[in-house]
Amino acid sequence: MRLQNTGLRFAILGSGSRGNAALIECGRTALLLDCGFSARETAARLARHDRHHGKLSAILITHEHSDHCRGVASCARRFGVPVWMTAGTWSALKGQFDADTDIRLINPHEAFAIGDIEVQPFPVPHDAREPCQFSFSNGDTRFGFLTDIGSITTHVVDMLGDCDALVLECNHDARMLRDGPYPPSLKARIAGEHGHLENRVAAELLSRVMSPRLRYVAAAHLSETNNTPALAQAALARAMGCEPEWIDVAEQEEGLAFHHVSEAWV
Repeated sequence: MRLQNTGLRFAILGSGSRGNAALIECGRTALLLDCGFSARETAARLARHDRHHGKLSAILITHEHSDHCRGVASCARRFGVPVWMTAGTWSALKGQFDADTDIRLINPHEAFAIGDIEVQPFPVPHDAREPCQFSFSNGDTRFGFLTDIGSITTHVVDMLGDCDALVLECNHDARMLRDGPYPPSLKARIAGEHGHLENRVAAELLSRVMSPRLRYVAAAHLSETNNTPALAQAALARAMGCEPEWIDVAEQEEGLAFHHVSEAWV
């Protein structure tokens, strides 16, 4: 798949249990990854990054949980862009959309292109109907995005093995979750094989996808109750063999500023 040779960059509009969205850009293409905020809030968060919703090319949805798709129907309507998702996710969400919404169904094992960006979806173990995560490429550099996954699979490792930049879920610290205020059933769901990544498991995954190409790592989808940025940074830094402050953290309110994937981080 031959793509325009222009810089790949991304920003995170917000990351956490109260809403998730990221922006991936290359050339004239701008993709909104997940839409866990209202249309008004999404537009406001785009504006914080000096972007306008009128420039969006498409919305990609990873799965049907509300913190990832709460605003997708209203955003599709207001922004007038197509929405891409798996058939399983569509089966869970189709009642929310207007009849004339442009819905594009994807095979989670097949790459496709939207404008200047090649999109590679891949299935993940999570408690949703047909969840997937994505990597993005302009033909020269590759960016992996992985949240909402309960356990490591060989396929996920293979999909993220040659990334130049990676956003990786560090949802919880095992001890904080164990001793925290959540009811036992919710603790079991979060810690289960189809739940969310614990810091040390995220670090194990990072160690398995490490390559000389990987120059940037950010932690995302941190629980505000069961984790801290310092714990997530320390876990990933041990895997990377770097100082903790070299690991960025995507925040719920502020998100994460634009990073140009082609730029080295050390």
